[in-house]
Amino acid sequence: MLADTVFSRLKGLLGRKDLGAHEALVITHCRSIHMFFMRFAIDVVFIDKTHRVVGTVKNIKPFQMSPYFFRAVAAIELPVGRIQETQTERGDILKISE
Repeated sequence: MLADTVFSRLKGLLGRKDLGAHEALVITHCRSIHMFFMRFAIDVVFIDKTHRVVGTVKNIKPFQMSPYFFRAVAAIELPVGRIQETQTERGDILKISE
């Protein structure tokens, strides 16, 4: 899924009960996220314009805020455990496809 408009970026995953095991939400123009009014925890990967990982946040829970990643241009919201499962870390370059 892609959130690339003002409204879709603002809404994000609000209103959903979960994120499917093979789903992700890419939020463009994003350096930090908040989890206000969310119903479930997620993992988040922040990437720069070359798709290099500039930060990760594991298991961010409802009503928390992520750190601010100055070099990030997008956030990828994933099911909890996906960062550990894929061993994604800062410096990795991601291939993003639909």
